[in-house]
Amino acid sequence: MRFPHSFLLHFTIAVRHWLGRSLPLVLLIALLLSGCRSLIAETKASSLSQIVLTSLQDPATFNPMLNQEFPSIFLFSFRGLTTEDGETGEVKPDLAESWEISEDGRRVVFTLREGLRWSDGEPLTADDVVFTIQDVILNEKIPTDNKDDLRIGANGEFPQVQKLSDRQVEFLLPEPYAPLLRALNGPPTGVVILPKHTLQGSVETLDSQGNSLFTSTWATNTDPTKVVVNGPYKMERYTPGERLTFERNPYYWEKDAAGQQLPYIDRIVWQFMESTDTQLLSFRSGDLDAIGDVRPLRPEYFELLKREEERGKFTVYTGGEWSGTTFITFNLNRGKNAQGQPLVDPIKSRWFNTLEFRQAIAHAINRPRMINNIFRGISKPQDSPISVQSPYYLSPEQGLKVYDYDLDKARQLLQSVGFSFNAEGQLFDADGNRVRFSFLTNSGNEIREAIGSQIRADLAQIGIQVDFRPISFNTLITRVTTTRDWECFMIGFTGGIDPHSGANLWTSKGGSHMFNLGPQPGEPQITGWQPNDWELEIDRLFTAGARELDESKRQEIYGNFQRIVQEQLPVIHLIHEIALVAVRDRIQGLKYTGLPSWGLWNIQELKVTSIRLKQTQAEQCQ
Repeated sequence: MRFPHSFLLHFTIAVRHWLGRSLPLVLLIALLLSGCRSLIAETKASSLSQIVLTSLQDPATFNPMLNQEFPSIFLFSFRGLTTEDGETGEVKPDLAESWEISEDGRRVVFTLREGLRWSDGEPLTADDVVFTIQDVILNEKIPTDNKDDLRIGANGEFPQVQKLSDRQVEFLLPEPYAPLLRALNGPPTGVVILPKHTLQGSVETLDSQGNSLFTSTWATNTDPTKVVVNGPYKMERYTPGERLTFERNPYYWEKDAAGQQLPYIDRIVWQFMESTDTQLLSFRSGDLDAIGDVRPLRPEYFELLKREEERGKFTVYTGGEWSGTTFITFNLNRGKNAQGQPLVDPIKSRWFNTLEFRQAIAHAINRPRMINNIFRGISKPQDSPISVQSPYYLSPEQGLKVYDYDLDKARQLLQSVGFSFNAEGQLFDADGNRVRFSFLTNSGNEIREAIGSQIRADLAQIGIQVDFRPISFNTLITRVTTTRDWECFMIGFTGGIDPHSGANLWTSKGGSHMFNLGPQPGEPQITGWQPNDWELEIDRLFTAGARELDESKRQEIYGNFQRIVQEQLPVIHLIHEIALVAVRDRIQGLKYTGLPSWGLWNIQELKVTSIRLKQTQAEQCQ
């Protein structure tokens, strides 16, 4: 409506006169109107389709080549040349639309999809693939676990990667390499492709210590909108300790059968919550759209949520045995740091490096009790380092060694190598040292905290004092992989179809070979590190398994690998969790199984059938 100028003049004078007497009321009205405007803006933003997910911890990095955590932002934001179908485990095209393998298996040519673009609109070409492999992963000045994905043969040679055209890349291999296609399958375990036009400068520039600036590029203090990605979502806003928001990548390549560009959902809000109990409360109150999408639901949550499905308008899905592994491990490293100090107390190092000691620990852990009390019977004992879904999995029925709960056997093993018990049942070594060690895991994961508490009680039954302490995940990873300041800890690892996806954990020079982690590029000097003979045998088996293209022979090779792990016990596997997730019914398109390490692996295909909006506050402003 338009008003005459004379009306506006008289109205202005009247308001000024009124303000002199009624300023508090006007301020209140202004504040209310301001609040309504913010709610209206929030309401408009909420008209976009979105889902709200959660994680226990903030991201440690925005740089995929430096990532050692799960979950991570890269599940949403980056892709590889290939991908793995979460239902079948089949390798499928992703950024590459196809590939050709020569008859001798030593030449692989990938053809990229036409018209690929980065999230900033720049073309994604073969130059980016060559840059990622040759300039970043194979760069000696850049420490990345992805090197382990591409080490080939007994000498750990790398492929030669070269551009044939803007859309074609050639990989020349020193010998046939069966895991190559899965090694390039993107997050969470494979190689992601990086933007050369954004990162080349940081790779080529060195700091005063001679290290590549790439290692400090895309840290979590980076403006998230500056991180250029090729996945379905790009980062929009990050508030440490609270949330990370993603928005649709307008240049993501994938389309549905009708030609509509994916992803369907406009925004993802990734909330950070300090415990799984807090996550449960938020899910039940309607603030979260899924729980259990990263790690399986806690069994007691399953029982509770199953009763609330209809009222809460969500569904609890079961996907069979989860592909991941959970284990405890001791620090077997005999090396010394740059100051010449042992990484592990020599007294405790002797215990940890005694096979019978590790076997006794395995026999003393009461896994049946763990299954009944902590997992409510919804799990099974885990004995193999390979996922049960893998064709290379060796079961106990096929001869894999297991360690049943047996306290008498545990005591016998300890006594056979010089340990003894005093009158109070406390355990001492042959030199009279009380057996006591620290035991770490990541805080906030109530399942692991419960497991840790039980293991502490279990080992007390054989006279061992365990100092169990959950700490933050990022602190734990730093202590394990950088300072190596730890004695025993518990963690989980993502699984998969091909055992070679775990090469960085199992090969002696792997960047995640945590139980005996050797010198790594760019880290302070370590002296006196050496692998055990059985570690070198695992190296040989992984080399042979990667070279072998005959599936029956690969099964035999990886069967031997599993036997060595169970005989030598560098890690003690615990429980095979059952994949459980609860998801709002408004989310459609879920394909949930226990195979992928992430329940929402096809997130770009998910749809929401209603807008997620709490109406009450907005209605108060109308």
